[in-house]
Amino acid sequence: MISVLVADDHDIVRQGLVSIIEQADDCKVVGQAIDGVEALALLEQLAPNVLVVDISMPKINGLEVVRQASLRFKQSQILVLTMHEEEEYVIHMVRAGASGYLVKSSASQHLLSAIRQLAIGKTYYGQFASQVLAEQYRNPNENLDDPYKNLTEREREVFHLVISGASTKDIARVLDISVKTAENHRGKVLEKLKMHNSIELVRYAAKKGLLD
Repeated sequence: MISVLVADDHDIVRQGLVSIIEQADDCKVVGQAIDGVEALALLEQLAPNVLVVDISMPKINGLEVVRQASLRFKQSQILVLTMHEEEEYVIHMVRAGASGYLVKSSASQHLLSAIRQLAIGKTYYGQFASQVLAEQYRNPNENLDDPYKNLTEREREVFHLVISGASTKDIARVLDISVKTAENHRGKVLEKLKMHNSIELVRYAAKKGLLD
Protein backbone atom coordinates (compact mmCIF):
# COMPACT_ATOMS: atom_id res chain seq x y z
CA MET A 1 0.00 0.00 0.00
CA ILE A 2 1.40 3.40 -1.01
CA SER A 3 1.01 5.98 1.76
CA VAL A 4 0.34 9.54 0.57
CA LEU A 5 0.32 12.93 2.27
CA VAL A 6 -1.66 15.65 0.46
CA ALA A 7 -0.77 19.31 1.07
CA ASP A 8 -3.05 21.96 -0.45
CA ASP A 9 -4.71 24.92 1.24
CA HIS A 10 -7.86 24.82 -0.89
CA ASP A 11 -10.34 22.50 0.83
CA ILE A 12 -12.30 21.55 -2.30
CA VAL A 13 -9.16 20.82 -4.30
CA ARG A 14 -7.56 18.85 -1.47
CA GLN A 15 -10.66 16.75 -0.85
CA GLY A 16 -10.92 16.08 -4.57
CA LEU A 17 -7.34 14.84 -4.66
CA VAL A 18 -7.92 12.65 -1.63
CA SER A 19 -11.00 11.14 -3.28
CA ILE A 20 -9.10 10.34 -6.49
CA ILE A 21 -6.17 8.81 -4.65
CA GLU A 22 -8.27 6.67 -2.33
CA GLN A 23 -10.23 5.21 -5.24
CA ALA A 24 -7.05 3.33 -6.12
CA ASP A 25 -6.69 -0.04 -4.41
CA ASP A 26 -2.97 0.42 -3.86
CA CYS A 27 -2.96 3.97 -2.39
CA LYS A 28 -3.97 5.37 1.00
CA VAL A 29 -4.02 9.01 2.12
CA VAL A 30 -2.49 9.02 5.60
CA GLY A 31 -2.62 12.78 6.17
CA GLN A 32 -3.74 16.16 4.88
CA ALA A 33 -2.01 19.53 5.36
CA ILE A 34 -3.42 22.99 4.75
CA ASP A 35 -0.13 24.90 4.93
CA GLY A 36 3.61 24.37 4.60
CA VAL A 37 4.31 24.19 8.32
CA GLU A 38 1.74 21.45 8.80
CA ALA A 39 3.05 19.59 5.75
CA LEU A 40 6.57 19.41 7.20
CA ALA A 41 5.25 18.38 10.63
CA LEU A 42 3.15 15.58 9.15
CA LEU A 43 6.04 14.42 6.98
CA GLU A 44 8.10 13.92 10.11
CA GLN A 45 5.24 12.25 11.97
CA LEU A 46 3.85 10.00 9.22
CA ALA A 47 6.82 9.34 6.90
CA PRO A 48 4.60 8.78 3.81
CA ASN A 49 5.92 7.22 0.62
CA VAL A 50 4.77 10.22 -1.42
CA LEU A 51 4.05 13.87 -0.66
CA VAL A 52 1.68 15.59 -3.10
CA VAL A 53 2.19 19.33 -2.62
CA ASP A 54 0.97 22.58 -4.16
CA ILE A 55 3.29 25.55 -4.73
CA SER A 56 1.09 28.32 -3.32
CA MET A 57 0.44 27.64 0.36
CA PRO A 58 0.30 29.71 3.57
CA LYS A 59 3.12 30.05 6.12
CA ILE A 60 5.73 28.20 4.06
CA ASN A 61 5.22 27.91 0.32
CA GLY A 62 5.68 24.77 -1.73
CA LEU A 63 9.18 25.57 -2.96
CA GLU A 64 10.52 25.80 0.58
CA VAL A 65 8.54 22.71 1.64
CA VAL A 66 10.13 20.74 -1.20
CA ARG A 67 13.61 22.00 -0.34
CA GLN A 68 13.31 21.16 3.36
CA ALA A 69 11.53 17.86 2.76
CA SER A 70 14.15 16.63 0.30
CA LEU A 71 16.87 17.32 2.86
CA ARG A 72 15.12 16.12 6.01
CA PHE A 73 12.75 13.36 4.88
CA LYS A 74 14.49 11.38 2.19
CA GLN A 75 12.09 8.45 2.61
CA SER A 76 9.28 10.54 1.06
CA GLN A 77 9.23 11.27 -2.67
CA ILE A 78 7.77 14.61 -3.70
CA LEU A 79 5.17 15.27 -6.39
CA VAL A 80 4.37 18.91 -7.14
CA LEU A 81 0.77 19.37 -8.28
CA THR A 82 0.02 22.96 -9.19
CA MET A 83 -1.74 25.39 -11.49
CA HIS A 84 1.54 27.14 -12.32
CA GLU A 85 2.74 26.63 -15.87
CA GLU A 86 5.83 28.85 -15.82
CA GLU A 87 9.11 27.19 -16.66
CA GLU A 88 10.97 28.72 -13.70
CA TYR A 89 8.67 26.89 -11.30
CA VAL A 90 9.52 23.54 -12.86
CA ILE A 91 13.26 24.15 -12.79
CA HIS A 92 13.30 25.48 -9.22
CA MET A 93 11.14 22.62 -7.94
CA VAL A 94 13.27 19.95 -9.57
CA ARG A 95 16.44 21.60 -8.29
CA ALA A 96 14.88 21.74 -4.81
CA GLY A 97 14.27 17.98 -4.86
CA ALA A 98 10.90 17.25 -6.47
CA SER A 99 10.72 13.93 -8.33
CA GLY A 100 7.50 14.78 -10.17
CA TYR A 101 5.62 17.80 -11.51
CA LEU A 102 2.04 17.91 -12.79
CA VAL A 103 -0.34 20.77 -13.54
CA LYS A 104 -3.80 20.51 -12.00
CA SER A 105 -5.43 20.25 -15.42
CA SER A 106 -3.87 16.79 -15.76
CA ALA A 107 -6.26 13.85 -15.87
CA SER A 108 -6.67 11.84 -12.68
CA GLN A 109 -4.93 8.81 -14.15
CA HIS A 110 -1.76 10.87 -14.51
CA LEU A 111 -1.89 11.71 -10.81
CA LEU A 112 -2.15 8.05 -9.84
CA SER A 113 0.54 7.04 -12.34
CA ALA A 114 2.84 9.70 -10.92
CA ILE A 115 2.28 8.55 -7.34
CA ARG A 116 3.00 4.93 -8.30
CA GLN A 117 6.16 5.84 -10.19
CA LEU A 118 7.50 7.97 -7.36
CA ALA A 119 6.72 5.26 -4.82
CA ILE A 120 9.14 2.90 -6.58
CA GLY A 121 11.87 5.52 -6.80
CA LYS A 122 11.25 6.79 -10.31
CA THR A 123 10.37 10.25 -11.61
CA TYR A 124 7.21 11.46 -13.33
CA TYR A 125 6.80 14.73 -15.20
CA GLY A 126 3.74 15.80 -17.12
CA GLN A 127 3.94 16.98 -20.71
CA PHE A 128 4.57 20.62 -19.82
CA ALA A 129 7.28 19.85 -17.24
CA SER A 130 8.94 17.35 -19.60
CA GLN A 131 9.18 19.99 -22.31
CA VAL A 132 10.70 22.50 -19.90
CA LEU A 133 13.27 19.99 -18.62
CA ALA A 134 14.15 18.92 -22.17
CA GLU A 135 14.73 22.55 -23.14
CA GLN A 136 16.87 23.07 -20.06
CA TYR A 137 18.91 20.00 -21.03
CA ARG A 138 19.42 21.37 -24.54
CA ASN A 139 20.36 24.81 -23.22
CA PRO A 140 22.09 24.21 -19.88
CA ASN A 141 23.69 27.66 -19.92
CA GLU A 142 20.30 29.32 -19.65
CA ASN A 143 20.42 29.88 -15.91
CA LEU A 144 17.28 30.59 -13.89
CA ASP A 145 18.14 32.41 -10.67
CA ASP A 146 17.13 30.94 -7.33
CA PRO A 147 14.64 33.49 -5.92
CA TYR A 148 15.98 32.86 -2.42
CA LYS A 149 19.53 33.71 -3.53
CA ASN A 150 21.93 32.69 -0.74
CA LEU A 151 19.55 32.90 2.22
CA THR A 152 20.15 30.32 4.92
CA GLU A 153 17.35 28.01 6.05
CA ARG A 154 16.60 30.21 9.07
CA GLU A 155 16.67 33.34 6.90
CA ARG A 156 14.18 31.74 4.52
CA GLU A 157 11.85 31.14 7.47
CA VAL A 158 12.23 34.77 8.51
CA PHE A 159 11.66 35.89 4.91
CA HIS A 160 8.28 34.14 4.80
CA LEU A 161 7.28 35.46 8.20
CA VAL A 162 8.14 39.02 7.16
CA ILE A 163 6.17 38.89 3.91
CA SER A 164 3.21 37.42 5.80
CA GLY A 165 3.16 40.56 7.94
CA ALA A 166 4.84 39.27 11.09
CA SER A 167 6.55 41.80 13.34
CA THR A 168 10.01 41.23 14.80
CA LYS A 169 8.40 40.19 18.10
CA ASP A 170 6.14 37.76 16.21
CA ILE A 171 9.16 36.27 14.44
CA ALA A 172 10.99 35.84 17.74
CA ARG A 173 7.99 34.11 19.29
CA VAL A 174 7.31 31.78 16.34
CA LEU A 175 10.95 30.74 15.96
CA ASP A 176 11.64 30.72 19.72
CA ILE A 177 14.56 33.13 19.44
CA SER A 178 15.34 36.50 21.03
CA VAL A 179 13.96 39.71 19.53
CA LYS A 180 17.53 40.88 18.86
CA THR A 181 18.33 37.66 16.98
CA ALA A 182 15.11 37.98 14.99
CA GLU A 183 16.01 41.56 14.07
CA ASN A 184 19.49 40.42 12.98
CA HIS A 185 18.00 37.73 10.74
CA ARG A 186 15.56 40.22 9.26
CA GLY A 187 18.42 42.60 8.52
CA LYS A 188 20.41 39.83 6.83
CA VAL A 189 17.43 38.93 4.63
CA LEU A 190 17.06 42.54 3.48
CA GLU A 191 20.80 42.87 2.94
CA LYS A 192 21.21 39.68 0.92
CA LEU A 193 18.21 40.41 -1.29
CA LYS A 194 19.25 44.07 -1.62
CA MET A 195 15.96 45.37 -0.22
CA HIS A 196 15.45 48.37 2.06
CA ASN A 197 12.23 47.49 3.88
CA SER A 198 9.38 45.00 4.23
CA ILE A 199 7.32 46.64 1.48
CA GLU A 200 10.09 46.06 -1.05
CA LEU A 201 10.43 42.49 0.23
CA VAL A 202 6.72 41.83 -0.36
CA ARG A 203 6.97 43.26 -3.88
CA TYR A 204 9.97 41.03 -4.56
CA ALA A 205 8.10 38.00 -3.25
CA ALA A 206 5.11 38.79 -5.46
CA LYS A 207 7.33 39.17 -8.52
CA LYS A 208 9.05 35.86 -7.84
CA GLY A 209 5.83 33.99 -7.07
CA LEU A 210 6.77 33.46 -3.42
CA LEU A 211 3.78 35.05 -1.74
CA ASP A 212 1.92 32.53 0.41
